[in-house]
Order: sequence, then structure tokens, then C-alpha cells
Amino acid sequence: MSILNKKFFKKLSGGRLTHREASKMETPVNNNGTASVIINNQKEREDIWMNEIDNDGSISSEDSSDSVYCHIRSAPMTQEQPWGKDEVEIALSNLPGGETALSLISALQGGALQTALEEFHCLTLNTGCGHRKLSLPTFANGFMRKALLDSENGAAAAATPGQLLAGWPDTCLLISSWLGRVEIAKALLDKGAPVSTTDCDGRTALHLAACAASVRIVEELLKHGADPCKWDFEKKCTPLHCAAAASCVVTIKCLIKSGADINAGLTGRSPLHYAVLNNAADCVEALLQAGACPNNPQVYTETPLHVAASLGNVHCTKLLLSYGADVRVQLGTARSTPLHLAAEEGSAECARLLVNAGAACEAKNSRGQTPMHMATLAQSVETIDVLIKAGAEVNAADNDGRTPLHAAVAKALRCNELVRTLIQAGAAVNKADKFGYTPLHIAALNESSPTVVILMSKGADITARTKGGITALSFIIRRTPDVLSRFVTRLDQAISLHDHELGDVDCELRLDFRPLVPGGRGEMDLMLCLVEGGQGHVLKHPLLESFLYLKWLRIRKFFLLSLFYHSIFVAIFSSYIGATYRWQIKQLSNTLVWPVFCCTCVMACKELFQLAHGIYSYAKRWENWLQWSVILTSGISLIPLSVQTTWQHHVAALGILLAWVELMMVVGRFPMFGIYIQMFTQVSINFFKFLAAYVCLIVGFSFGFSVLHKNYKSFENPLVALIKTVIMMSGELEFEDVFFDKSEKLMYPGTAHLMLLSFVILVTVILTNLMVGLAVSDIQELRRCAGLDRLVRRAELVAHLENLLFSKLLDRIHTVRRIVKACRKGALLLHPPYHCALHIRPNDPREKRLPRELVKAIYRLVSERKTRRATFRTTAPPPRNLANESTHARLSRMYSNDSNQQQLNELAAELKRCSYNISAKLDSLTDKIESITRDVDTTTHLR
Repeated sequence: MSILNKKFFKKLSGGRLTHREASKMETPVNNNGTASVIINNQKEREDIWMNEIDNDGSISSEDSSDSVYCHIRSAPMTQEQPWGKDEVEIALSNLPGGETALSLISALQGGALQTALEEFHCLTLNTGCGHRKLSLPTFANGFMRKALLDSENGAAAAATPGQLLAGWPDTCLLISSWLGRVEIAKALLDKGAPVSTTDCDGRTALHLAACAASVRIVEELLKHGADPCKWDFEKKCTPLHCAAAASCVVTIKCLIKSGADINAGLTGRSPLHYAVLNNAADCVEALLQAGACPNNPQVYTETPLHVAASLGNVHCTKLLLSYGADVRVQLGTARSTPLHLAAEEGSAECARLLVNAGAACEAKNSRGQTPMHMATLAQSVETIDVLIKAGAEVNAADNDGRTPLHAAVAKALRCNELVRTLIQAGAAVNKADKFGYTPLHIAALNESSPTVVILMSKGADITARTKGGITALSFIIRRTPDVLSRFVTRLDQAISLHDHELGDVDCELRLDFRPLVPGGRGEMDLMLCLVEGGQGHVLKHPLLESFLYLKWLRIRKFFLLSLFYHSIFVAIFSSYIGATYRWQIKQLSNTLVWPVFCCTCVMACKELFQLAHGIYSYAKRWENWLQWSVILTSGISLIPLSVQTTWQHHVAALGILLAWVELMMVVGRFPMFGIYIQMFTQVSINFFKFLAAYVCLIVGFSFGFSVLHKNYKSFENPLVALIKTVIMMSGELEFEDVFFDKSEKLMYPGTAHLMLLSFVILVTVILTNLMVGLAVSDIQELRRCAGLDRLVRRAELVAHLENLLFSKLLDRIHTVRRIVKACRKGALLLHPPYHCALHIRPNDPREKRLPRELVKAIYRLVSERKTRRATFRTTAPPPRNLANESTHARLSRMYSNDSNQQQLNELAAELKRCSYNISAKLDSLTDKIESITRDVDTTTHLR
């Protein structure tokens, strides 16, 4: 429970707080209708992580994901006393004459008290009061019981104070013990009032006096034979429990001296338990010295050490440990050790005492959480430091696979401090839970930009995916878009001046590609994530473009192999179709059957291999559907011809068309031709989209023409008429053949002329030109974005080929393992930890490893960065003059007439000078860091 909540409840109720409920609390029910876990009839704290995730435990899409908040439900107040004040006073008021006695005895003071006592000494004690009191609860009729009680209260109200004491001695003894009225209690005891009298709940006068911490009354009751081991009717507590709850060490010693059972209620709550609960260190020490047992005999029960640790009570914890309290005992169904509770409380000193006493830092509760998890939830950096020094595992995972770092990034307060502490201790920043969420996912979901920046600077993988396939970069783009500028800055810093000055011929620039492979898995994961997240423009950065260019050089041989294979297949398939269905050369056809069959089987195996990587992603690409159409039509075309049927000719014609279209799409994947194929695809999509919108108009004209020109051969069949109408859109109207045919006269002149004129104006002139204009409207935009689109297509192609090449399915094929290993080695551009950088000489005309335009962009980036640093250095004034100018500014403000405006101007000037000075310092530090990096860099050149 947080410290703020503790203070709130303490102010509200005046009581101390703990994580335990009262013993009579009902079982709470969560929102989903299931009962919460109870620890000794106490509600366990709410889980702190992914309560907003879907019921299956993972976020299936970005739109359905809300922020992940980490909160702990406020714990209820501790029940410090065995009974509440209101509970006791209600019970006392229900005794015969209780209402009158309660108000009268509390008001008796001074002379009135002496007069009442003198009158009481002259009266005879009523011995029937106890019988009446005991008989009241036995009545079956509640109205009769209430009537008798009212009559007793009426008689007591009519009596004088002395008569009240004499007439109702049992009630007055209990009330005077509760109120601490020593004179009245002593007078009643000396007169012979029964010391063993109880209220309706079994509380004796000794119970009530101990609760009131009235030592003198306790001594008088014990002197008159009160039983210090007496239990109430519910077997809840003895007088020693009450004294411990009241934190009265004198009463405790007095009761122990009189023979009180010091371990009474050890299986539940002993007096020591109440003393610790009330933070009464002197009482705890007295009980332990008297032989109180610090441990409970039952397993999984709450011990005094659990209470002390949960309250952060250092003194009591030290006392209990010195008297042999067991640090290994686990509490209830939650299986929490004292170290768990101390860490949850955020008490570093208690945690240190427990660790020194041998508490296990790796102990796990029922949720698999270690004390390190609990300390992180409590946002206690001090406790975390204690546990780390004790050797606690910072990467311990709970039942959901979450580490303390997951909990740290889910907190709102002290989040950055917690994250830094855990990472410095060796916390894994890329460890995912069983739902696939890394700390970076959770930090981005909580819209914590500083935490995201810290994690990224420590090597967090922005390409990591959840079980639902959502990358951390997707969450960053949607929730913390301001971090993207920091990411681009990191890319800028990865390009640095390695040797000589920029103007020298031997100037050497270093391109560090390590930020592009944050997760250490696929080299194209980052670029693919950028494209998927709508950040494809980042690929224009010189570092990414250089990496993509070099990566394409490495992997293009595999693409050329695929292109060569498709070309061979199309050539063989076309020859087979021509020999079989066009020229019917049986010998050539029989020769080409098996090559076509083998190529078709290879294509089918390749598509099945791609399908195994993910059905959903595979089905989204229409090129895959085209590929299966080619496979099916080519397979059907291999069936031997039948003389009676001609359907195979239809399939063969369709198959050969699809095969050449597929070859065109493969050629279009080549970056050089990709823009043209994309223009063709985009225009085709737009054209058919617009045609679908105007199809009703075309169908209407086709039916009209088929009615008016039913004798004309092109309009006899309605379906043929529709095709003819579409052809007429291109301008092929055949006006003279239709309207001036000598063999077939025009049947409906006038209407036919008007409809043709309408068709020419609405369709041929307006609709056709409109569709063409709209369809090609995106061409200019495609040309304008041709460079970026080429990079995106190249990135997608390289990522696709790399994904297939590094597939785990290939690892299971032992026969091609060596070949696959060699191909993978040839496809990789980086070989960590050394071969991760490229050194280029931009001023050397022999530099051919990168395109000249790209080298110029890299040079320009470094030059502009150096220019900005030089500007900051020259603009910022020397530090020694800054103090003089600041003092002069302050003196000027003292003698200024127009003080407000002048002060604002001077303050703005001071802030500007300070900002320049800070920028200069940062640039100086950056230069030093780069210099140190160059000295220790052992990377070799990529050749």
C-alpha cells in the first residue's frame, strides 16, 4: 500500500494501517465475478500489471490496447484493539441500568463523587443484580427483554448515585473499570461486588481495565482475585491481550506477575501479536523477556514478525529476530515471507535486518514474486539497493514471466530512478513476459517518454513483438511520438568523424550500424517495423539508406536466382502450351511435360514454405493468390487432352496469361523497375474502382442498345451487348454499320439516334475521359515519391528474402544445413561484436562502396552538425564574463524606470546566454566521448 494512502486513512480514522483486513470481512468479488484471494480472511492486494489486457492475456491489436497502470488497492485499517470503543459502550449500555450508569459515572467528579461514595457506604449491596443481568439474554421474546431492560434503566434513572452503585454493582464495576474510575471500582470491590462479573460478550472488569490501561484498577481487581487468564465468550482475547493492545507495559508486567498466560492464543493472535501491531516496542520487549514465543506453531499463519515487517517497525523487528523469530515462515495462501512484506512496505532497514538474519532473497510468493518485485512495486530504491547488495536476482520472473523491471516501468512515481537502478544491477531490458510484452512495451503503453528514452539508450529492442504481433515501435509511434525525434538523433550520432578534418583528402567518416540491429535478430527487423508503422520516410536517413544499399548488394543474388527460376518456368510453360494447344506437336509436348511438372511442384513447395510462416500475413498479399492461380492452371494444363472436350484450352489460355503476369510482378520487385510496376498496379486499381461506380450506366445503355438493335449481330445476346458497349467506350461506335445497313433496316429511328447521341456524350466523351483522368491522377504523386517508394520496396523485398532464408523450418532439414549456413553467412552484413561499422572517405574519388549521392548526404550531415557546434561555441560568451554581466544586469534593474520591460528583456538575455553555455558544454562532452570511442574502437572496415 502506498504511503499516501496510509496517510489518508490515518488522517481519516486516526488508526494505523496494514495490508490486513478485519477478521469478519466478507470475501470480496472482482469485476469479473470471481472471488479474490483471501489471506486469513483478508483481501490480497490487486495485481499490478496487465489488468487492462484482453481476457486471453494479450493485446490483439493496437486500437484495443489501453494504458497499463500499476496500482495497488488501498489496504484497510488495522484493528489495533480487540474491541472498538463503540462496541464496548453499546454492550455496557445493554446491561441492567447500563445507560444511566454510563452517563452518571463518567460525570461524577469532586464533591459529587465523595457524596455518592459516602451514600454508597451506608447502603446494602444488591446481590440480585447479577441474576437479573444473566437472565436477560435467555428470554425468547425480544419485546419482553427490551421491556425488562427499560424498566431496569428507568429504576436506575430514578435512583441517586449512591443507590445506583448499591443497586447495580455488577454494571457499575464494569463501567468504572472501562472508564478508569479507580475510587468507584475500589469502593465496589471493597463492598463485595463480584470480581468475575461479565457483560453479555464475556468481558470481565479486568478485560475492560486492561483495555483502558488503568493500572490501579488492574491491581485492585487482581488483589480481589480476578482471573488474569480469563477468556471472553468468543475466545478472542485475555486481559493480557488487552493490555498489549493498549501498549501499557506496566499492566503487562502486572498481569504476568499474577500468572497470566503469556502465549495465550498462540495459534491465532497472541499478546505479542497485539503489541507488535501497535508498535509498542517496550511491551514487545517485556513479553519476549517473559518467555513469549515469537513464532506460531501452525504453518502458513501470521507471525508477529510478519506484522512488524509489514508495518516497517524496525525496533520490533530487531527484537523479534534477537529472540529467534523465524524469517522463513510464509503467510496464508499468498505465501508471503516477512521479507516480502518489508519490501512491500518499502522499509529498507527492516529488509536489511531480515536479510542479515538469513531471509531468502529469492523466496517466491503464490504469484511467483520475489521481494525484489515487491520492493519495486513499493517504489523503494533504498530497499532495492539492500536486496541487490544481498545478492538478489534482478531478472527473477513471476508466474507471468514478469521481472522487477516490468513492474518498475509500470509505476508512475520514481520510475526513471527505479529503472536506472535495476539496469545498473544487470536487469535484462529485452526480457518478455509470457504475453510477449517487454518493459519497453509497457513504458510506451503508459505514455512515459522519459522511461522509453532510458530503455532505448540501454539497448531496448524497439522491434520486439508481443504474442499478438505488435511491435514496441508501434506503441511508441501511437503513445510517445516525441521519442521518435530522439531516435533520429541517435541515428545522426551513429555517423561520426573518425579521422582527420572534413576538408582533408584523407578525411574518414565512420558509420556505426549497431543501432539498426537493436535486438540482435534479423538485420531488417527495424526497417520493416518502420514501414509497418507508417514511418517509411525515416529510411531516407543516410545511415539507413547506406545500410539498405549494402544489404541489397549482399542479398540480391538470391533475388536474381528467383527471377531466373521464374523466367525459366515461364519459357518452358509457354513452349508447352504452344506445342500442346496451339501447334499440337505431340513429341515436343511429351518432352516438356515433366519439366513443367517439376517446376510446378517446386513452386508449390515454395508457396507452402512461405505459408508455414504465417497464414494471416500470407493471405493478405494478393501476389500469393496469383502464384497459386498459376500453379493450379499449370497443373490442370498437364492433364492429357480429350477429343470430346475443349475446357482445357480455356484453362491453358488463362494459365499462360497468369504466368506472364506473375513474371511481370517478379520483375517489378526489382527496385529499378518497381516504380513502373507500381504505377501500372495503382492505375489498374483506380480504373476498376471507378468503373465499378459507373457500371450501372454502362449496363443501362447495353440493355437499351440490345432492345433497339436486336437485329444487329453485336446486340443479339445481352452479355455480348454489354461487352460491345464497353468496347464502344473506347470510341469504336460503328455508326454507319448500325444505322445505314442495307440488309437490316433501322427498326426504331429517332430513339436509337437519341440514345446513341446520349451514349457518345455521357460515356465516350465525359465518363471515359473522367475515368482516365482519375485513374492516372496518382502518377505524379508516385513520381514525386519515387525515391522513398523505391527504398520501401527494397526494404520489404530484402526483409522478405531474409525472413525466408533464416526460417527455423530450414534448420530441420539436415540435408541442406550446410548450404543454408553458407547462404546465411553470405546474406549477413554485420558480424558482431567487431564487424559493425563502415569507414568511408568522402573526399576520395576512389570511394565506390556507396553511391556518390549517398556519400554526399553523409558528408553534409556531419558538416552541418559540426557547423552547429561551432556556432554555439562562438555565440556563447566566456563563463568569466557571464558573472560580471549578470551582476551588471541586476544593478541596472535596481535603477531602471521602465523596470518591468527591462527586467523581462534582461532575463531573456541571461537565459539565452545560459542556454548557449550549456550547449557548448554538452558539445564539448560529446566530442570527448567520440574521441574516447575512436581510441577503443576495434572495428574493421567493411570491404
